[in-house]
Amino acid sequence: MAQVSTVRPVEDLIHVDDPAWPGLRSEIASAAIPITVLPIEPAQGQSVLFRLQVTAWSTLGALALHTGGIVAEHGWLRILGGGYDGLPDLATANGMGEPGGGAPGALTVAVDALGGRFAVNGGALPGEPGEICYFGPETLRWEPIGGGHSAFLSWVLSGGHADFYEGMRWPGWAGEVGRLRLDQGLSVVPPLWSAEGRAGIAAADRRPVPIGELLALHTDIAAQLG
Repeated sequence: MAQVSTVRPVEDLIHVDDPAWPGLRSEIASAAIPITVLPIEPAQGQSVLFRLQVTAWSTLGALALHTGGIVAEHGWLRILGGGYDGLPDLATANGMGEPGGGAPGALTVAVDALGGRFAVNGGALPGEPGEICYFGPETLRWEPIGGGHSAFLSWVLSGGHADFYEGMRWPGWAGEVGRLRLDQGLSVVPPLWSAEGRAGIAAADRRPVPIGELLALHTDIAAQLG
């Protein structure tokens, strides 16, 4: 990781021309899908912003400063922000402690109920720097999906991700996912990446598990399979 040469005070990160939050708030209000914006205490948002060392001009900074995160479509997708009960903040989720250590090679910005991850490419993933990549439970590999973080959020809010998840949902998925806590995902057996799992998720056995364990399991299996 590249080292940050100068740590900027949080006041400089907050007080910027043309902050992203007003526009983002309007976009959220007109979202085409069910959205819940999780609340956050100002001090918590400022702390996460400081650790990230991004400004409130960016969508990333706006989410960290003004939201605990965003829950989309009953919890199918959890977009990270400043943190909430059961949902880690952007800095913690990416192993970022005090500022000065630089940005990670892959910055996780969202997770889905099946243990998939969306991350900004910081140089460690396929595709262009700054591009959003997805690690899917059915492929166990990172793939660029096009666009940066702001475009990704607009894509989700407009419901554009519905086609992306084609074949990954089942009758009654919204109710089943809606019963999960924010710190839970769905374990699918047979696994979606296996030959047996390709028969379809509707016929599979699905049960709630800690989302952290699910993400770690997918990472471990991907490493074993090479």
